[in-house]
Amino acid sequence: MRTTGDRLRAAGLLAAAFALVGLVAVATVARGQEPGMKASTVAASPAWQTLKSLVGEWEGTLEVNGKMETGHVEMRLTGDGSAIMHIMDKGSLHEMVTMFHPDGTRLLATHYCAAHNQPRMALVTSTPNRLTFEFVDGTNIAPGDTHMKRLVLTIKDASHHDEAWTSQTGGKESPADVFSYTRKK
Repeated sequence: MRTTGDRLRAAGLLAAAFALVGLVAVATVARGQEPGMKASTVAASPAWQTLKSLVGEWEGTLEVNGKMETGHVEMRLTGDGSAIMHIMDKGSLHEMVTMFHPDGTRLLATHYCAAHNQPRMALVTSTPNRLTFEFVDGTNIAPGDTHMKRLVLTIKDASHHDEAWTSQTGGKESPADVFSYTRKK
């Protein structure tokens, strides 16, 4: 016959077992994987490696109507290294985020624009020093709306790169806005 003490000990052991299972589940989810979940692999293409080399913080300049303006870019890996988040002018009213990620054999860039649309661009050409993304499609873009059409990243060296952003309105391209960045971190 079980005594009250035996029942309390059994209940305590059962509670400890459930707590252990819960901790394992929490640790697994915190690592980004549920039990039995197989993570996809990120393609180690040369273009992806070039993008990864830009991870860090950057200060830059842009000439607008003959006047130099400054800007800041933070690039960081996210999603267990499966995506790169490019944050332009973080915390400002015109903060914009571009997410770079492999999609099978291609590399995509989705730009979350201050124009309230989300153009998606795919890598069309790459060299060790230059990556060119062209518009594929997007959301919140009606015919004729202004949206990003092209992004060209030019890596000058480990501490300097340019970003040429070209928009399009009504099928006509605007001259590219070229940001020249210097690595801060």
